[in-house]
Amino acid sequence: VQLQASGGGLVQAGGSLRLSCAVSGSFSSINHMAWYRQAPGKDRESVAQMDHSGGTKYTDSVKGRFTISRDSAKNTLYLQMNNLEPEDTAVYLCNAWIYYADSDRTIGSWGQGTLVTVSS
Repeated sequence: VQLQASGGGLVQAGGSLRLSCAVSGSFSSINHMAWYRQAPGKDRESVAQMDHSGGTKYTDSVKGRFTISRDSAKNTLYLQMNNLEPEDTAVYLCNAWIYYADSDRTIGSWGQGTLVTVSS
């Protein structure tokens, strides 16, 4: 299974970006999915999460600005980021907990990350 993140780039403060994370490979289903970010010199933090039923959770600093969504038919997770701030500059990584019916196991997987740079 591979997670391919895309959509990062350089944007001015106040601008918008939409990140995508496509899951490919052989698996039974995708459960919990999330976006994390890691800024230089800082710990990785959870930005937005979506559970299997569509419930969402956001870190306080992005509430009202970021929206996590999922296209189950395309096995793709999205993060719409509006009103970006310089403090949002980081590598954004997608995470998915994937269920394999043949082994009855749920395994967490990470994408490679996509860089978001917000200039002031």
